[in-house]
Amino acid sequence: QFIIHYFLQLIPLLYFHGKKSMDKIALITGATAGIGKDTAFSLAKMKYNLILTGRRKERLLEVGTKLKHQFGIKSHIAYFDIQSQEAVMQFIDKLPKEWRAIDVLVNNAGLALGRSPIHEGEFGDWDTMIDTNVKGLLYITKPVSQWMVERKKGHIINLASIAGTQVYPTGNIYCATKHAVIALTKAMRIDLLPYGIKVTSISPGVVDTEFSIVRYKGDVEKAKSVYEGYTPLYGEDIANVIAFAVSQPPHVNINDIELTCITQASTHYYRKT
Repeated sequence: QFIIHYFLQLIPLLYFHGKKSMDKIALITGATAGIGKDTAFSLAKMKYNLILTGRRKERLLEVGTKLKHQFGIKSHIAYFDIQSQEAVMQFIDKLPKEWRAIDVLVNNAGLALGRSPIHEGEFGDWDTMIDTNVKGLLYITKPVSQWMVERKKGHIINLASIAGTQVYPTGNIYCATKHAVIALTKAMRIDLLPYGIKVTSISPGVVDTEFSIVRYKGDVEKAKSVYEGYTPLYGEDIANVIAFAVSQPPHVNINDIELTCITQASTHYYRKT
């Protein structure tokens, strides 16, 4: 009887210990809007606890609150500019230990600025795109991948673009940064192979988010004109694809996914109604 009583007392402890060990954590950069925000909701549905990063504090807090109420998950909010190596390192140093067992890193933060031919481009725009799309991705990936290497477990998802395999007029530097993301994804996959870490690139075509508003520096009308005459992809479409990649069995890695709306064949060819 004593043994039976002891075993019955032990069952709840075993249950809760097991439950705690199954907690999943994902870090999403650029989670304030668009693809990053929609990815947060997709992963929250899968019961991931989320580290949400971005530059706009109020938006991050709003997203975190909604996720908690809707899905009951935990969120850790960190607002900083991923272009700053110092800011990223401060975030990493201050991240509580219980949040460092990151299962999924979604490198979503990225942007395009301007549509000028190479001889008319602005150095400031170029620096911002390179510092965000390439260097920012590297700043966050290095420490997080180190934690993954220690655990021999993890999944890195890099948001690339069809501009990472194609080039279009006046897309020069943006296309170059996304080509770099594709190359870095392949390199990461090789470097992290011995540690069982998955690496995936997601390359969308035209997506209706704040992307064009940022590219055209707040010119909303010009941004809207980009999507006239056809139905583009939306942030939730990309989030669904990310969730698909994340949900694969442990032995399956989705290397690269490229997707467009039905009316886009490439960066050059559209079918407008």
